Amino acid sequence: MSDTRKRRRHSPEFKAKVALEAAKGEKTLSQLASEFGVAPVQISQWKRQLLEGATDLFGRKRREVDPDALTAPLYQEIGRLKMELDWLKKKAGPVS
Repeated sequence: MSDTRKRRRHSPEFKAKVALEAAKGEKTLSQLASEFGVAPVQISQWKRQLLEGATDLFGRKRREVDPDALTAPLYQEIGRLKMELDWLKKKAGPVS
């Protein structure tokens, strides 16, 4: 028996919506499956991914950004551009 149905790809937004509905627990997986047209097993997987991903989201520490690391290349660029401008002014001569 060959299955001629094509595999459907769902957007991340759709998956999140279905997984959130499953996480709420207001409807059974069977109800959600018929409402969204997705297999109950798939909904369970998306729900598990959502719940596991939530701990990563809230468990991450924000990286501290070193202001010197951000500004140093900018100051270097400013210095380079100032040197070029001074050189161009010298080459162009006095402006009348």
